[in-house]
Amino acid sequence: MIGKVFSGMFDKLFDSVNKDNDLMEQLRPDLSRESLGVGPDFPGVTPNPVMSSDARARNAELRAGALALGVLVDWREVNSNPRVVLMLDVETADGISFRGIADEAFTITELTRLAPGQTMPVRYRPAVMDHCVALARDADPAQVQLLTDRIASRKRT
Repeated sequence: MIGKVFSGMFDKLFDSVNKDNDLMEQLRPDLSRESLGVGPDFPGVTPNPVMSSDARARNAELRAGALALGVLVDWREVNSNPRVVLMLDVETADGISFRGIADEAFTITELTRLAPGQTMPVRYRPAVMDHCVALARDADPAQVQLLTDRIASRKRT
């Protein structure tokens, strides 16, 4: 009996997570996995990342993740804070390329400076590879330059 109660609670809990992702895709089709160009491994855009413990944990892991370079493909404004979802073509130091999605808060000034083709340092989780990345605003410019040189030398050969 107790097992059935707990099973039902867990089913409702996980159904609510799936419903949040489905709801977000219904409300904002431009934020669906398909329109962002990612597969089913992407956990989806969280309606409110501050309120989501999964999103907070993911962001903390990303801030400590490995450095890579992302080329901005496009972006979507989520709200007027302004919160922006960036779509980036990411290349790692190991030569792995993937579509990365960054959910970031920007100032109005930063938002006006966004341009497709812009290269940005990002952090990702090599062990997870779920398309989630975060801008590496804290990255050491010397490390970014070394990474840029390493990627460029690989492309020349």
